[in-house]
Amino acid sequence: MSPDTDAPFLPDSEFDLRARAELAIAFEASDAPAHLYRKPQPLLARRGLQRFLAALLLAGGTSGGVLAVRPPAMVRDAIDHEYHERSLRGSFMEQRQLLMHLGMRDANVVPGFPQLMRPCDIEGHLAYHLTTFFEKGGMVTVYVFDQPVDLREASGWWSNVHWKVIRSREGKPLLLVAQKKKALAVAQTALQAPPVSGPG
Repeated sequence: MSPDTDAPFLPDSEFDLRARAELAIAFEASDAPAHLYRKPQPLLARRGLQRFLAALLLAGGTSGGVLAVRPPAMVRDAIDHEYHERSLRGSFMEQRQLLMHLGMRDANVVPGFPQLMRPCDIEGHLAYHLTTFFEKGGMVTVYVFDQPVDLREASGWWSNVHWKVIRSREGKPLLLVAQKKKALAVAQTALQAPPVSGPG
């Protein structure tokens, strides 16, 4: 059996013909209206781009923050030098010579309880290295440079140690390095104060 023989053929009524004619002239066969099409998402509203910009901003802020607190190269080299000589003990130079470089010509003894006194090389500059213990502060390493160096007074924390650049009584820059921040303050007082008669 074919489909043509199953259903009886019914001719279109006048209503069907009129409706078909009205629909043909009412809607022109063309593209859909523009407001029905999906508009492309704005560039800044795309998730992938937003994530990329956020990651870029975070990376830039982090690296900027690190560079902002990063000490000068000479300070970084001195901190590295202090780390490698932290356990070294001994006097490899005369106290009087070290006191003169520290700007304490009128003092009789090196401040604190000296653990290490020696000349060393920091960033190609001859420096005098003093590691001394202050009873109310802790261990501090002091660097004083033989030749003038460009170190401005500043302080910070780098590579798990605190550092500070101060001026000696004669105006020379002294670089202090310590694991405890309090030790820097005690050392600064001892190095800049009038001379004392004994260790302390």
